[in-house]
Amino acid sequence: MLMRLGWRRHALSSARCFSSAATTSATATAARQCVAYRLGSVEYETAWDWQKQLIQQRIVAAREEKPIANDVVLVLEHPSVYTLGRGATMANVRFDPQVDTQHKLIRVDRGGEVTYHGPGQVVVYPILDLHHYKKDLHWYLRQVEEVVIKTLAAFDIKGERVDGLTGVWVEEEKAAGDASNSSAYERDMRKIAAVGTHATRWITMHGFAINTTTDLSAFNQIIPCGIDDRAVTSIERLKPNVTTKDVERAAIAAIQEVFGVDMTMVEAKSPL
Repeated sequence: MLMRLGWRRHALSSARCFSSAATTSATATAARQCVAYRLGSVEYETAWDWQKQLIQQRIVAAREEKPIANDVVLVLEHPSVYTLGRGATMANVRFDPQVDTQHKLIRVDRGGEVTYHGPGQVVVYPILDLHHYKKDLHWYLRQVEEVVIKTLAAFDIKGERVDGLTGVWVEEEKAAGDASNSSAYERDMRKIAAVGTHATRWITMHGFAINTTTDLSAFNQIIPCGIDDRAVTSIERLKPNVTTKDVERAAIAAIQEVFGVDMTMVEAKSPL
């Protein structure tokens, strides 16, 4: 099913890309076409393979001077799985994958440490050719965080960056007796979205995952992103009536706004 988003927004005012303020939208003389595929529940390995195939298609097309005119965004959910980034250490994994076959663990080619994906989590993989935006991976990472912040804002949730850390965080009131966060911090900032990216010839893959109705106990099996003194949270804890479908739509709209693309939304079984 095809659905053209029924509105367009213009670029945001500029801001320094490394500050905690809102970053700029990526704009061009004409809006680049982008297709967002809503794919439902997909095994991690399948989605990873799709991303690699989509990138390879674009590399081959560029080599043959027949560039593909549109970018792609995969929007989906994974069955329970733990993933390790390129340089991640097993020290942040609290189970032995050789013994505990109940938990699936995969090492992948994104940056970052170990994280969890599972039901109730909205996962978004932008396949964007940065030649049409800005060839700067630090800039791109900040833009992805901005997409998450705008997605959360659609539900009146204030997402924030934390200096020195990737991802998006929200502040929660600390309940009496809650020892899940270090008393060394003045604010109880909890991670609501993980961000991890990779690029080949300036074409991006991987992306972000927003805990929506996620079972947060799954994070007890790891030290999420290698950060042992801050807790994770979900949209459900803050806004119980928000569904994953709501978050998918908001994330697609946020990508359209932040990257200045002309977005088409498709419900499909595969993006290929």
